[in-house]
This record gives sequence, C-alpha cells and structure tokens, in this order.
Amino acid sequence: MLIAFTGGARSGKSTAALSAAMSLDAPVTFIATAEAGDAEMAARIERHRAGRPGDWTTIEAPLRLAAAVRSVDAGATMVIDCMSMWVSNRMLAETSGAPAGPASGTSGGEPHSPEFIRSLVDEAGNLGALLRERSGTAIVVTNEVGSGVVPAHPLGRAYRDVLGSVNQAIFAAANRAYLVVAGRLLELQDPSDGF
Repeated sequence: MLIAFTGGARSGKSTAALSAAMSLDAPVTFIATAEAGDAEMAARIERHRAGRPGDWTTIEAPLRLAAAVRSVDAGATMVIDCMSMWVSNRMLAETSGAPAGPASGTSGGEPHSPEFIRSLVDEAGNLGALLRERSGTAIVVTNEVGSGVVPAHPLGRAYRDVLGSVNQAIFAAANRAYLVVAGRLLELQDPSDGF
C-alpha cells in the first residue's frame, strides 16, 4: 500500500506520516532525502531525527531514491521524507553535472530541459509503481509548492513545475492521499473514482 501526504511548509505532513507509520505493526525504515548544506538545515535535520523512534532504521538517499527503496525489506513499513528535497537535489546535481541518474550518470540535459523533466517524472512514476507493489506500507511526504507566489527566478519556476509533475506521478500510484493543512488531514479523491 502507498500512502502519500502533501501540504505546505510546516503544515504537519511529516508528523502525519510518522503517526501513520507508528500505527502499523511492522519494522519501519525511514528514507531521508535532505542534506545538511548549512547550519540551519543541519539543525532542521536533527529535529526531524529526534522526532523519530530510536528503533527505526534510517537510510540517507538524497539522489538515488529507487535504489534505497529496493534495499528495504518488502514487508517493512517505509517512510520517504521528502520528495520535494529529492527533486531539489536532483535538479542541483544536474546543474553541477554530478552523477544523479538512476543507472548511469545524469538524466540528460539542463534541470529545466524537457528531457530532464521527462526523465525525472518517469523515474517518479516508476518509483510510485515500485512503492505500490511492495507488501509493506510505503508512506511518502512531499510539499505542495504550486499554491503560492510564482517564483521570480527561472530555476525556481522550473522546480515548482517539475515538483508538481513528480507529485502527480507519485499520487497517481497512491492507494490513499492526503492534503495536510495546519495539522489537519483532508483525504484526496482519486479522479478515476468519478465526480
């Protein structure tokens, strides 16, 4: 089963994901995508770590998310927090030329090129299918960044657009999906269920 949470910054989506994972009777593996690039981010990561039970396994996967998912026992509960950091990391790696692609090298192209976007969205769709097929529950957290001000910088606009497409690919595979606002959950309807 795949459960997906989205919401704005500090909406409570990570807390909701942790609560969902703790409610299940299975070992939990937490896959973290954030990297501590500065002191503020390091402190943020430490606060997140302190909020997780000590018996959970943590895997850091800022770039190679599918490989991290495949390394976890299929029956374990898994929390991925978060897709928005993964997209950011992949876009920054693409800009710097660092290897980030799922198999060999980068995805190909600038972080806002149609080739890169298509590759990353396809990778997210494949990841969603992989998560849904697991026997254990997978819980994914991501940010909703398309509801605010249009970013002033082209890379910011590209990030917003790419993350929106990645989120759609993940949520298309989700069995259950939630929007989190001010710590409250709103279950999202699958469009295939009709209107």
